[in-house]
Amino acid sequence: MRAFQVSSFATDPTLESLAPPTPAPGEVLLEVAACGLNFADLLMANGTYQDTPKPPFTLGMEVCGTVVAQGAGVDTPAIGTRVAVFGGKGGMADQGVFPAALCRPVPEEMTSETAAGFMVAYGTSHLALTRRAQLEAGETLLVLGAAGGVGLTAVEIGKALGATVIAVARGVDKLAVAKAAGADHLIDSETDDIKSAVKALGGADVVYDPVGGDAFKAALGACNREARVIVIGFASGEVPQIPANIILVKNITVIGFYWGGYLGFDADALTDSLATLMSWHAAGKLKPHVSHVIQLDNASQALELMRSRKSTGKVVITP
Repeated sequence: MRAFQVSSFATDPTLESLAPPTPAPGEVLLEVAACGLNFADLLMANGTYQDTPKPPFTLGMEVCGTVVAQGAGVDTPAIGTRVAVFGGKGGMADQGVFPAALCRPVPEEMTSETAAGFMVAYGTSHLALTRRAQLEAGETLLVLGAAGGVGLTAVEIGKALGATVIAVARGVDKLAVAKAAGADHLIDSETDDIKSAVKALGGADVVYDPVGGDAFKAALGACNREARVIVIGFASGEVPQIPANIILVKNITVIGFYWGGYLGFDADALTDSLATLMSWHAAGKLKPHVSHVIQLDNASQALELMRSRKSTGKVVITP
Protein backbone atom coordinates (compact mmCIF):
# COMPACT_ATOMS: atom_id res chain seq x y z
CA MET A 1 0.00 0.00 0.00
CA ARG A 2 0.99 3.66 -0.36
CA ALA A 3 1.67 5.96 2.60
CA PHE A 4 2.83 9.58 2.73
CA GLN A 5 5.60 9.35 5.28
CA VAL A 6 7.93 11.55 7.30
CA SER A 7 11.26 9.71 7.36
CA SER A 8 13.27 12.62 8.76
CA PHE A 9 12.49 16.16 9.87
CA ALA A 10 15.38 17.32 7.67
CA THR A 11 13.71 16.13 4.45
CA ASP A 12 10.29 16.52 2.84
CA PRO A 13 7.68 13.76 3.32
CA THR A 14 7.54 11.21 0.51
CA LEU A 15 5.07 8.66 -0.82
CA GLU A 16 6.30 5.19 0.15
CA SER A 17 5.23 1.63 -0.61
CA LEU A 18 4.68 -0.32 2.61
CA ALA A 19 3.24 -3.64 3.71
CA PRO A 20 -0.40 -3.26 4.86
CA PRO A 21 -0.61 -2.85 8.66
CA THR A 22 -2.18 -5.41 10.99
CA PRO A 23 -4.56 -4.15 13.69
CA ALA A 24 -3.32 -4.69 17.25
CA PRO A 25 -5.70 -5.52 20.11
CA GLY A 26 -8.24 -2.72 20.42
CA GLU A 27 -7.62 -1.47 16.89
CA VAL A 28 -9.37 -1.67 13.53
CA LEU A 29 -7.91 -1.62 10.03
CA LEU A 30 -9.56 0.95 7.76
CA GLU A 31 -9.63 1.15 4.00
CA VAL A 32 -9.16 4.90 3.83
CA ALA A 33 -11.69 6.84 1.74
CA ALA A 34 -10.54 10.35 2.66
CA CYS A 35 -8.13 12.15 4.99
CA GLY A 36 -8.62 15.70 6.20
CA LEU A 37 -5.52 17.87 6.41
CA ASN A 38 -4.78 20.23 9.27
CA PHE A 39 -2.20 22.93 9.90
CA ALA A 40 -0.78 20.51 12.47
CA ASP A 41 0.25 18.21 9.61
CA LEU A 42 2.61 20.93 8.39
CA LEU A 43 4.06 21.26 11.88
CA MET A 44 4.42 17.48 12.23
CA ALA A 45 6.32 17.31 8.95
CA ASN A 46 9.09 19.47 10.39
CA GLY A 47 8.88 18.17 13.95
CA THR A 48 7.46 21.26 15.65
CA TYR A 49 3.99 20.01 16.65
CA GLN A 50 3.44 19.27 20.35
CA ASP A 51 2.42 15.65 19.67
CA THR A 52 4.82 14.79 16.85
CA PRO A 53 5.67 11.05 16.72
CA LYS A 54 9.21 9.82 16.14
CA PRO A 55 9.99 9.18 12.46
CA PRO A 56 9.17 7.27 10.44
CA PHE A 57 5.43 7.92 10.57
CA THR A 58 2.55 8.56 8.19
CA LEU A 59 0.92 11.98 8.17
CA GLY A 60 -2.86 12.49 8.39
CA MET A 61 -4.62 13.12 11.70
CA GLU A 62 -8.27 12.51 10.80
CA VAL A 63 -9.80 10.06 8.36
CA CYS A 64 -12.98 8.50 7.06
CA GLY A 65 -12.86 4.90 5.93
CA THR A 66 -14.42 1.46 6.03
CA VAL A 67 -13.52 -1.17 8.63
CA VAL A 68 -11.91 -4.15 6.85
CA ALA A 69 -10.37 -5.99 9.84
CA GLN A 70 -10.57 -6.01 13.64
CA GLY A 71 -7.88 -6.55 16.22
CA ALA A 72 -8.31 -8.86 19.19
CA GLY A 73 -11.09 -7.83 21.56
CA VAL A 74 -12.88 -5.60 19.07
CA ASP A 75 -16.58 -6.19 18.42
CA THR A 76 -17.53 -2.74 17.21
CA PRO A 77 -17.39 -1.05 14.83
CA ALA A 78 -18.28 -4.05 12.70
CA ILE A 79 -16.45 -4.96 9.52
CA GLY A 80 -18.02 -3.01 6.66
CA THR A 81 -18.92 0.02 8.80
CA ARG A 82 -17.94 3.44 7.46
CA VAL A 83 -16.42 5.46 10.29
CA ALA A 84 -14.60 8.69 11.02
CA VAL A 85 -11.72 8.77 13.49
CA PHE A 86 -9.13 11.17 14.87
CA GLY A 87 -6.05 9.01 15.16
CA GLY A 88 -3.37 11.69 15.32
CA LYS A 89 -1.44 10.18 12.41
CA GLY A 90 -1.66 7.48 9.74
CA GLY A 91 -4.44 8.87 7.53
CA MET A 92 -2.54 9.77 4.36
CA ALA A 93 -2.41 6.20 3.13
CA ASP A 94 -4.46 3.54 1.38
CA GLN A 95 -5.02 1.77 4.71
CA GLY A 96 -4.39 2.51 8.37
CA VAL A 97 -4.91 1.14 11.87
CA PHE A 98 -6.75 3.22 14.47
CA PRO A 99 -8.22 2.77 17.98
CA ALA A 100 -11.65 1.17 17.68
CA ALA A 101 -12.93 3.14 20.67
CA LEU A 102 -12.36 6.44 18.85
CA CYS A 103 -14.21 5.47 15.67
CA ARG A 104 -17.60 7.05 15.07
CA PRO A 105 -20.11 5.76 12.47
CA VAL A 106 -20.70 8.22 9.64
CA PRO A 107 -24.30 9.05 8.65
CA GLU A 108 -25.24 7.93 5.15
CA GLU A 109 -25.99 11.47 4.05
CA MET A 110 -22.48 12.71 4.94
CA THR A 111 -19.85 12.24 2.25
CA SER A 112 -16.50 10.70 3.14
CA GLU A 113 -14.73 13.92 2.16
CA THR A 114 -16.90 15.92 4.54
CA ALA A 115 -16.56 13.38 7.36
CA ALA A 116 -12.78 13.27 7.04
CA GLY A 117 -12.48 17.01 7.53
CA PHE A 118 -15.24 17.45 10.09
CA MET A 119 -13.87 16.34 13.45
CA VAL A 120 -10.88 18.54 14.22
CA ALA A 121 -12.11 21.81 12.72
CA TYR A 122 -15.68 21.72 14.00
CA GLY A 123 -14.72 19.98 17.24
CA THR A 124 -12.09 22.61 17.99
CA SER A 125 -14.43 25.54 17.44
CA HIS A 126 -17.39 24.01 19.27
CA LEU A 127 -15.55 23.08 22.47
CA ALA A 128 -13.46 26.25 22.43
CA LEU A 129 -16.47 28.52 22.11
CA THR A 130 -18.86 26.62 24.39
CA ARG A 131 -16.78 24.97 27.11
CA ARG A 132 -13.82 27.35 27.34
CA ALA A 133 -15.03 30.80 26.25
CA GLN A 134 -18.70 30.22 27.16
CA LEU A 135 -19.83 32.39 24.27
CA GLU A 136 -23.35 33.73 24.83
CA ALA A 137 -26.05 34.81 22.40
CA GLY A 138 -25.84 38.53 21.72
CA GLU A 139 -22.08 38.76 22.29
CA THR A 140 -19.62 39.79 19.59
CA LEU A 141 -17.20 37.12 18.38
CA LEU A 142 -14.05 38.17 16.50
CA VAL A 143 -12.61 35.35 14.36
CA LEU A 144 -9.06 35.70 13.03
CA GLY A 145 -8.07 33.57 10.05
CA ALA A 146 -11.78 33.28 9.34
CA ALA A 147 -11.46 31.48 5.99
CA GLY A 148 -9.11 28.77 7.23
CA GLY A 149 -9.86 25.25 8.39
CA VAL A 150 -10.81 26.07 11.97
CA GLY A 151 -11.61 29.76 11.52
CA LEU A 152 -14.43 29.10 9.08
CA THR A 153 -16.07 26.64 11.48
CA ALA A 154 -15.81 29.24 14.26
CA VAL A 155 -17.81 31.64 12.09
CA GLU A 156 -20.53 29.01 11.56
CA ILE A 157 -20.68 27.88 15.16
CA GLY A 158 -20.58 31.44 16.48
CA LYS A 159 -23.65 32.23 14.40
CA ALA A 160 -25.36 29.02 15.52
CA LEU A 161 -24.81 30.12 19.13
CA GLY A 162 -26.40 33.50 18.47
CA ALA A 163 -23.32 35.73 18.38
CA THR A 164 -22.56 38.65 16.09
CA VAL A 165 -19.51 37.52 14.12
CA ILE A 166 -16.69 39.72 12.86
CA ALA A 167 -14.52 37.80 10.37
CA VAL A 168 -10.90 38.72 9.63
CA ALA A 169 -9.29 37.18 6.54
CA ARG A 170 -6.83 38.08 3.81
CA GLY A 171 -8.35 39.34 0.55
CA VAL A 172 -11.82 39.65 -0.92
CA ASP A 173 -12.07 36.04 -2.06
CA LYS A 174 -11.47 34.65 1.42
CA LEU A 175 -13.79 37.21 2.97
CA ALA A 176 -16.51 36.09 0.56
CA VAL A 177 -16.14 32.54 1.92
CA ALA A 178 -16.49 33.83 5.49
CA LYS A 179 -19.53 35.88 4.49
CA ALA A 180 -21.15 32.79 2.98
CA ALA A 181 -20.58 30.99 6.29
CA GLY A 182 -22.59 33.66 8.13
CA ALA A 183 -20.16 36.43 9.12
CA ASP A 184 -21.93 39.70 9.92
CA HIS A 185 -18.92 41.99 9.43
CA LEU A 186 -15.78 41.56 7.32
CA ILE A 187 -12.28 42.93 7.89
CA ASP A 188 -9.52 42.53 5.28
CA SER A 189 -6.23 41.92 7.07
CA GLU A 190 -4.35 43.02 3.94
CA THR A 191 -5.77 46.53 3.85
CA ASP A 192 -7.66 47.25 7.09
CA ASP A 193 -6.42 48.15 10.55
CA ILE A 194 -7.88 45.30 12.60
CA LYS A 195 -7.87 47.09 15.94
CA SER A 196 -9.56 50.26 14.64
CA ALA A 197 -12.08 48.35 12.55
CA VAL A 198 -13.17 46.11 15.42
CA LYS A 199 -13.43 49.01 17.87
CA ALA A 200 -15.59 50.88 15.35
CA LEU A 201 -17.96 47.89 15.42
CA GLY A 202 -18.23 48.02 19.21
CA GLY A 203 -15.29 45.84 20.20
CA ALA A 204 -15.01 42.09 20.78
CA ASP A 205 -16.37 40.05 23.68
CA VAL A 206 -14.68 36.84 22.52
CA VAL A 207 -11.66 36.49 20.23
CA TYR A 208 -10.95 33.21 18.40
CA ASP A 209 -7.30 33.23 17.34
CA PRO A 210 -5.61 30.49 15.29
CA VAL A 211 -3.16 33.04 13.84
CA GLY A 212 -1.08 34.69 16.57
CA GLY A 213 1.49 37.35 15.75
CA ASP A 214 0.39 40.89 14.96
CA ALA A 215 -3.24 39.83 14.54
CA PHE A 216 -3.33 38.69 18.19
CA LYS A 217 -1.94 42.02 19.35
CA ALA A 218 -4.48 43.98 17.31
CA ALA A 219 -7.38 41.85 18.54
CA LEU A 220 -6.30 42.21 22.16
CA GLY A 221 -6.37 45.99 21.73
CA ALA A 222 -9.95 45.80 20.46
CA CYS A 223 -11.31 43.70 23.34
CA ASN A 224 -14.14 44.87 25.52
CA ARG A 225 -13.94 44.62 29.29
CA GLU A 226 -14.15 41.03 30.55
CA ALA A 227 -13.47 39.71 27.04
CA ARG A 228 -12.17 36.18 26.54
CA VAL A 229 -9.35 35.50 24.07
CA ILE A 230 -9.01 31.88 22.93
CA VAL A 231 -5.53 30.89 21.78
CA ILE A 232 -5.99 28.17 19.15
CA GLY A 233 -2.70 28.22 17.24
CA PHE A 234 0.00 30.25 15.54
CA ALA A 235 -0.46 30.02 11.77
CA SER A 236 1.50 33.27 11.39
CA GLY A 237 4.56 31.50 12.78
CA GLU A 238 4.84 33.96 15.67
CA VAL A 239 3.84 33.04 19.23
CA PRO A 240 2.67 36.35 20.76
CA GLN A 241 3.86 37.56 24.12
CA ILE A 242 0.87 38.62 26.20
CA PRO A 243 1.07 42.10 27.81
CA ALA A 244 -0.18 41.40 31.31
CA ASN A 245 -0.96 45.06 31.99
CA ILE A 246 -3.65 45.09 29.28
CA ILE A 247 -5.38 41.95 30.49
CA LEU A 248 -5.24 43.28 34.05
CA VAL A 249 -6.70 46.72 33.32
CA LYS A 250 -9.55 45.41 31.14
CA ASN A 251 -10.21 42.21 33.11
CA ILE A 252 -9.49 40.11 30.02
CA THR A 253 -9.13 36.33 30.20
CA VAL A 254 -6.66 34.61 27.84
CA ILE A 255 -7.61 30.95 27.35
CA GLY A 256 -5.46 28.17 25.90
CA PHE A 257 -7.21 25.47 23.90
CA TYR A 258 -5.86 22.22 22.43
CA TRP A 259 -8.62 19.95 21.14
CA GLY A 260 -6.51 16.78 20.87
CA GLY A 261 -5.38 17.13 24.46
CA TYR A 262 -8.85 16.16 25.68
CA LEU A 263 -8.22 12.60 24.52
CA GLY A 264 -5.85 12.24 27.46
CA PHE A 265 -8.08 13.56 30.26
CA ASP A 266 -11.71 13.96 29.14
CA ALA A 267 -12.48 12.05 25.94
CA ASP A 268 -16.19 12.20 26.76
CA ALA A 269 -16.08 15.95 26.17
CA LEU A 270 -14.99 15.30 22.58
CA THR A 271 -17.57 12.55 22.09
CA ASP A 272 -20.44 14.69 23.40
CA SER A 273 -19.33 17.67 21.33
CA LEU A 274 -19.11 15.63 18.12
CA ALA A 275 -22.55 14.14 18.77
CA THR A 276 -23.97 17.67 18.99
CA LEU A 277 -22.17 18.72 15.82
CA MET A 278 -23.38 15.67 13.90
CA SER A 279 -26.96 16.52 14.89
CA TRP A 280 -26.45 20.12 13.76
CA HIS A 281 -25.11 18.88 10.43
CA ALA A 282 -28.08 16.55 9.98
CA ALA A 283 -30.40 19.48 10.69
CA GLY A 284 -28.68 21.60 8.04
CA LYS A 285 -27.16 24.07 10.52
CA LEU A 286 -23.60 23.38 9.35
CA LYS A 287 -22.37 23.42 5.76
CA PRO A 288 -18.76 22.18 5.68
CA HIS A 289 -16.56 23.85 3.08
CA VAL A 290 -13.92 21.74 1.31
CA SER A 291 -11.95 23.87 -1.13
CA HIS A 292 -9.71 21.11 -2.54
CA VAL A 293 -9.91 17.33 -2.89
CA ILE A 294 -6.51 16.00 -3.96
CA GLN A 295 -5.33 12.48 -4.70
CA LEU A 296 -2.73 10.82 -2.50
CA ASP A 297 -0.19 10.83 -5.34
CA ASN A 298 -0.23 14.64 -5.11
CA ALA A 299 -0.05 14.89 -1.32
CA SER A 300 2.91 17.30 -1.46
CA GLN A 301 0.76 19.68 -3.49
CA ALA A 302 -1.94 19.52 -0.82
CA LEU A 303 0.50 20.50 1.92
CA GLU A 304 1.80 23.36 -0.21
CA LEU A 305 -1.74 24.71 -0.64
CA MET A 306 -2.00 25.01 3.12
CA ARG A 307 1.53 26.34 3.55
CA SER A 308 0.95 29.09 0.98
CA ARG A 309 -2.53 29.86 2.40
CA LYS A 310 -4.19 29.31 -0.97
CA SER A 311 -6.90 27.03 0.42
CA THR A 312 -10.09 27.89 2.28
CA GLY A 313 -11.94 25.63 4.69
CA LYS A 314 -10.55 22.10 4.40
CA VAL A 315 -8.13 20.34 2.07
CA VAL A 316 -8.90 16.62 1.78
CA ILE A 317 -6.74 13.76 0.45
CA THR A 318 -8.34 10.75 -1.25
CA PRO A 319 -6.52 7.57 -2.30
